[in-house]
Amino acid sequence: MNTKSNIQPIRVLLADDHAVVLWGLRQLIDSARPRMSVVGTASSRRELLAHPALADTDVLLLDLGLPDGDALECIRKVTAAGIRVVVLTGNLNAAQHLEAVMQGARGVVLKSHSPDLLLRAIECVHAGEVWVERALMAQVLGSVSSGPAAAPAPARGDETAQRIASLTPKERQVVAAVVQHRRAKGLVVAETLGMSEHTLRNHLTVIYSKLALHGRLDLYAFALENGLATPPAGLPLKDLDPA
Repeated sequence: MNTKSNIQPIRVLLADDHAVVLWGLRQLIDSARPRMSVVGTASSRRELLAHPALADTDVLLLDLGLPDGDALECIRKVTAAGIRVVVLTGNLNAAQHLEAVMQGARGVVLKSHSPDLLLRAIECVHAGEVWVERALMAQVLGSVSSGPAAAPAPARGDETAQRIASLTPKERQVVAAVVQHRRAKGLVVAETLGMSEHTLRNHLTVIYSKLALHGRLDLYAFALENGLATPPAGLPLKDLDPA
C-alpha cells in the first residue's frame, strides 16, 4: 500500500537583501521538508515582483528592508494575487509593523525569534490564520495611540468605507461569527471558525485596529450598522459577551 502523503508542501518564496540571511532561511525551510519547500529567493523589490516562481508561491517571507523601493507596496501587490505574506524583520518600529498588517500581511516575526517559531508562523498563515504575538501587537496598538498627530480626517462615510475595505475575507468571516455567536465565549467562536482561541484573539485585535473599535460590543454594533453580518434574533445588545 502506498503510504505517501498527497498533501502538497507549502511553497515559500524568500525575499531579503542579505545573501547570508537568504542562505540560512533556505536551510531552515529545507529542514522542514516535506511540510514546506523553497520555490525561490529575491534580494530586491524588482527581483521579487518579476520572479517567475511568484505565481506558484503560497507564502512570501518578506523583509521590510528591501533596498530598491517600498516593501509595503510589495505586500499590497502580492496579497492581491492571493499570496499570504509573513513579514520577517529586525526592525522594531511598531508603526511599520502595523502598516504591514494594514496592507495585508498575515504575520509579523522578528529575526530575533526562534527558527521553530518562524516555521510555525508560516504554517499558521498558510492555513489562513494570523500570526502576531500579543507583545508585538501591544507595541503596534501602542504606536497608534501615541503616534504623531493624524492628518485631517476624511468624510465619515469615506473613512468607514475605507476601513471596511481593508478587511480580508477571513476577517469578515470572523466578524460574522462574532455577531452570530454573540453570547458565546471566545473559545466557542474560535471552534466554529476552526481556529484556536489565541488565533481568534489575534484576528480580533487586527479587526479592532482596522475598524477603530474597542471590543466585541463595538464590533457587534458596527457590523450590524454597516451590513457586515446578519442580525441574530432574540437577544439584546447588552447580553453580548464583552470578551
